[in-house]
Order: sequence, then structure tokens, then C-alpha cells
Amino acid sequence: MKKILFFILISLKSIFLIQSQINTDRVINIGRNALYLEDYILSIQYFNQVIKAKPYLAEPYFYRAIAKYNLDDFKGAETDATLCLERNQFLFKAYELRGAAKQNTEDYAGAIEDYSKGLEFNPENRQLLVNKSIAQMQKKDYDEAEQDINLLLKYHPQYTRAYLLRSALHLEQKDTISAMEDINKAMSSDKYYAPVYDQRAIIHFYKGEYKDAFSDLNEAIRLEPKNVLYYIRRGLVRYYMEDLRGAMSDYDIVISMDEKNGIAHFNRGLLRAQVGDDNNAILDFDVVLQQEPDNYIALYNRGLLKEQTGDNKGALQDINRVLDEYHGYATGYYIRSELKRKLRDVKGAEKDYWYAYDLQQKANKNLPVNNSNTKTREESDKTIEKFNRLVVYDKAQEEKSKYDNEFRGRVQDKKVAVDLESPFIITYYEKLDGVEHSGYYDRSLDDLNKKMKFRLKMVLTNAEAPLTDDQVTSHFHSIDEFSALIDKNPENINAYFGRAMDFMVLQDLSTSIEDYTKVINLDPTFALAYFNRAMVRYKQFKIIDYTEESIPAEEINTNIKGSNSSQISSGKSKEAVVQAQEKKKIYEYELIIRDYDQVIKLNPKFAFAYFNRGNMSALRKDFKSAVLDYNEAIRIEPEFAEAYFNRGLARLSLGDNERGLADLSKAGELGIVNAYGIIKRMTSE
Repeated sequence: MKKILFFILISLKSIFLIQSQINTDRVINIGRNALYLEDYILSIQYFNQVIKAKPYLAEPYFYRAIAKYNLDDFKGAETDATLCLERNQFLFKAYELRGAAKQNTEDYAGAIEDYSKGLEFNPENRQLLVNKSIAQMQKKDYDEAEQDINLLLKYHPQYTRAYLLRSALHLEQKDTISAMEDINKAMSSDKYYAPVYDQRAIIHFYKGEYKDAFSDLNEAIRLEPKNVLYYIRRGLVRYYMEDLRGAMSDYDIVISMDEKNGIAHFNRGLLRAQVGDDNNAILDFDVVLQQEPDNYIALYNRGLLKEQTGDNKGALQDINRVLDEYHGYATGYYIRSELKRKLRDVKGAEKDYWYAYDLQQKANKNLPVNNSNTKTREESDKTIEKFNRLVVYDKAQEEKSKYDNEFRGRVQDKKVAVDLESPFIITYYEKLDGVEHSGYYDRSLDDLNKKMKFRLKMVLTNAEAPLTDDQVTSHFHSIDEFSALIDKNPENINAYFGRAMDFMVLQDLSTSIEDYTKVINLDPTFALAYFNRAMVRYKQFKIIDYTEESIPAEEINTNIKGSNSSQISSGKSKEAVVQAQEKKKIYEYELIIRDYDQVIKLNPKFAFAYFNRGNMSALRKDFKSAVLDYNEAIRIEPEFAEAYFNRGLARLSLGDNERGLADLSKAGELGIVNAYGIIKRMTSE
């Protein structure tokens, strides 16, 4: 199941020694729920409430900093992490978070200082060592970076990413031999880790070995088929191999997954222009300029293409804007001179021509020798003379992805995810992915929408979308309205269900369960109330599970000075605490299963109840029961992509490889792209 790295932090609640009132704890818990479920704007509102009531607590500043970090408010995250540390100077995770925030604002020295402080409390911490070494590389302190990477490998000798990091360091120093040696070590550590092939492709590309780079990128894509970076790299390699059509097809794939990807549209526009597809090239540059109105290089290319297609007035408008920004670009004035001549502005054409001539003469006197034959430019390189070069991601931007993922949302294993597809829920907001299967229809939900007549339509999804600020406000108002209806009629089932939905999307899980329970007590035949109550209980189950398992009490005592083990364990032995936690998990699991049993009893044709119950069985490693439930889900809903995917994983876990791979193949056919990476991994062994 999905692991969320930043939820290690939740177990640190025990170290905040100031006791808070029950209401404060409740709001913090709801805020953490929202944080866990990626509702960052909502979580900030909850933590604001706690800070306003008790500004002396360190905990809400820390969690609010995480939320701000995920919203790219790095200065705000840095400020909140500082406020947290002013209240609790021993929380090493706050140093890590503040360091990552500083690193994003290019304060590398400050980031290194924070990482070093965090390492005083936890010298072997893997993420701190990774982040610190990358910051040193960005600061060009290569010797210090290598020392930290070597220390990282001393503590974590099987950590594949450490070898990749050292390989990147060697490549930065133009030492391709040492870089390749580390890639080989990474490969021996994990040959199914896609970034290993990506990194080796970079080395091959750097050495001009384009066929080898192409082969490695093919493998990276097979292992991680939804990573657009690999397609962009492969498109570049194909371009260097003079396979323009192949390069364009890679950019097509990127755009199918991320329709607003500026690099893919820009590069495809250049390639379309090269093969004479001018009108479609203009459309690509239109998309780039919609996202970046001040992208003058895209504007210049569009201007040239408009001239090619006979739109001289449109071309002149684009070139005018470019020259307003680049006053000394002689070629641009020559182009404009020709455009004005075509538009019968002879005087203006002559003026631009001689102005361009003077610029060129002055430039020729001090023209530097340029032996570079590169066909690319970095995204941040705005040199207008490089207008016809393909764009690649900045090195600095790629480095960011290596360090800021510790606090960045639901961080997944960077290998092909082998997690189960998530269970389904009835909600208002769905996070749509153009590649994944979505849009399931169910008659019972359609009937419920007609019966309830809520302002928002309820949908079945396993990809909930976080709320916007306006949506948060709307649902708080909605709770007030439903509460008023309940005051008038304490047996208003629709009002209880509507309020339960509001509490659910606002991540107030406990109160949502209470309202679903009231609905069920008033109408024991309300199948979808059982269904959603089970899912809200599942969310609580997962959050509690991560909170309890992340960091044991004795590790907290080792890492945090001044902590008190008796306060952490409430006087109980470790064994007693573990036993109590396990009993609680079993009890919560049984409650969830009972709800799904009841849904199936009331509505035997509701495929999603079987699917969700199958997920619960798989969670407890009861894969035989899981397969039986997935069978039923597929029998009812033959195109149920997620059920094929999860049944495939369950069958693989049971050793039934042939049928497991067949299920994954079907899931891939129906839109679960990750299935192909798993198939590749299994069939390569």
C-alpha cells in the first residue's frame, strides 16, 4: 500500500510536551487528515485556528509549513519552520523542512546549515544526507558533496539513489568513467529502478552514444511509463539521431499525458516547422504563449512561421514585441525590415535595415569565438539567438526533484508503483487523469443524486481532488444549512447524509462517521451510507496506521533531546502498547468489513463494494479472499480496469503468475498504464 514519507512526522506528535485541550487536539487531527489527503489549503485553515488559539504550540506551525511547502510558498514554509523551531529547537524534521524551503529559493548555504543541524540529532538520516549533498553540488562544493555521499553509502550501502547521486556528481565534474562505475553499482543494487537507466542514458548522450542512450530510455519508459521526463529526453535523443518523426511522436505522448507541457509543445513546434508543417507548428507555439505570454523565443518563432504562411501583419505584431525586449538583436530588425517592405512601409523598412546593419557592424568587432555545436538550450536560457534550439529542463530544476520530495505530497516509491489501485468513494470532486480510466456509472448513485438534489453532483471515484479555498468556504456554509434543517427535523435523513458528505470532504472524519451512523440508524437500508462510512473509517484506519508505525518511541527518545519516555508511552511497556495498537487495528478492520458486507447484502450488484472489500483483504495479506471479491467486481463490471489490476497483483502474490500477468495486461489495455511496467519487471526476471 502507498507509503507517505512525510507522515513519519505525525508520530512526532508525542514529543510536543505542552498539553493542549481536547478541542485543539481535534482541530490538529483534522488538519493532519487534510494534509495526509493533500488538501493543503484546507489544512492551513485548520492550523490557523490552532495557532490563533494557542500560538505557543510548535506542532501547528510545523504542519502548516508542510502545507505551504506543497503549495510552493517556500518563504512561508521557511518562516513557519522557524516559528516551530523557536518553540521546539529539538525537532530535526523542522530543520530538514526549512532546509528544503531554503534550497528551493537558492539559499544553499542556509540549507546546508539547517541540514547539518538536523544531522546533529540524527546523524544517519538518509534524506538529510541526500539533501545536504545536493545543496553542496548546487553550491559547487564538490569535495564536500562527495564526502557526504560517501557517508550516506557508509550508513546505507544498498541505497541505489546514493550511487546515482555520486554518478551525477562525477558527471558534473566531466568524469564519465567514474560516473559509469557508479551507475553499474546502482544497477547491481536494483536493475528495475528506472532512474538508473535514465542516468546511464544521460552519460551515453554526453559521450555522443545516442543509440545506447535511446536503448536505456526505452527501458526507463517500460519501467516507469508515466514519467514525461523520459519521453522528453528520448525525443531529444531521436532528434540527435535525425529521427524527427520519432522525436515528434515522443512529444505527442508527453502532451497526451500533460496537455500544457511547455517544453513538449515548444520542441514539437520547432520540429513541425522543420518538416514544413507550419500551421500546426504555430498552434504549438500558441499553447506555449498561453502558458507563458512573455516567452519571447516562442513569440519569435511564431512570428517567423506567420511570415512563412503569409500572415505578415500577425508576424509583424510578434516581431515588434520581441524587439521591444531585445533591442540589440540585429537579425530581428532585418526580419522586421522585410516584413515592413512586404506591407509597403518602405521608409520603416529602410530604417530597420540600416539600424540592423549598424548593430551587426558593432557586434562583429567584439564577437566572441563560439565553438559550441549544441542543438539545445536550457529552459531558463532566454538568449534570443538560440531561438531554433530544442529546450531541455534546467539542471537546477532537475536537481530540485531530488531533494524536495520528502515533504512533497503523497510521495511514492520512485520505482514503478506496485501498490493496489485505491478504493472508491462517493464524493463531489474527482482528480481526473487523461491516461487513467475514470467515469464509472452506477444506477444506485444516479438514483441517489436524483433523490438528494444537492447543489453538487456526487461521483464515484478513487482519485479525490483537494478542495480550493472557495470550496472549503462553501462546505462550511453547507454544514450550517444542514444543521439548521436538522434542528427543525432531527429525523431528516437527507440533511444528515449531506452534512456527513460535507464533513467528509473537509476531512473531519470522526464527525462524518457520526452523521453517517445517524443516517443508518434512521434508515438501515441506506446502502451507500454504509459504503461511505466504510471509506471514511478506512481513511482513519490508514492515518492511524501510519501514525503508529512510523517511528517507535525509543527512536524518538534517541533523536530528540529532552524527551520523556514515560510521557510518550503513558507508563505502559512497549509490548503492551504494540498489542493495544494491533487490537485497535483489528477492531477498525472488522468495522469496515461489516459495512461492506452490509452494502453487498442490500445491493448485491454494487461492484465497488466488492472491489473495496477486496482491497481490505489484500491489506491484511488475505489474497485468496481478495481475488474472490475482485472476481465479483469484474463479473458485474466487465470493464473494471482497477479490479483487473488489483486482481493481477493479488494473483502474483499467490504465485499465480500466468493469470496475474494476464490481468495486468487487461488492466493496461483498459488504461492502467503502470501495469506495463510491472509486466516488464516480472517477465525480465
